[in-house]
Amino acid sequence: MVLSSEDQDRIESFRIYVEDSIATDDRYGPAVREDTDTVLATRFYEGTSCWFEIALLPAEKQVRVGFFTTDPAINTDCEQVIVESGETSVRFVGQAFEEAGLDLPSPAVEHGKERDASYYATPLKFDDMIDLDSDGLRDKALRMLEGYLIAFGPALGAEEGE
Repeated sequence: MVLSSEDQDRIESFRIYVEDSIATDDRYGPAVREDTDTVLATRFYEGTSCWFEIALLPAEKQVRVGFFTTDPAINTDCEQVIVESGETSVRFVGQAFEEAGLDLPSPAVEHGKERDASYYATPLKFDDMIDLDSDGLRDKALRMLEGYLIAFGPALGAEEGE
């Protein structure tokens, strides 16, 4: 997909906004950009094998927010946390989103593998690239990231609210 210079500027502005918003939150590691031809990912590492991510998929007009790990034991711990909650992964993540201030009790939750990482992620569709400038879309993506931290931080030993 060929992006116009305006769309490239919108993408860069969105990414800077996300990175600057998280920069002062000690619960996340520093922002690291890891892009492919189709996915523009900003990752916040928790150690060497786990990260929280906000990714732009411009061709799909989608922001994807989630938690990823390359450590099979941590993936198993995450699955166990969900089982112990007595909820489905959708409801488990939905409750965390609610704690993060989102009214999204049953979000789409994808659980799969991408390259060598297992992940839980929620897609956030938008209609037009200009939507990346929207405070509403930006706020929702950040609250979704917070929700994933609330959901899976305990499996990593991360403390909520630090």
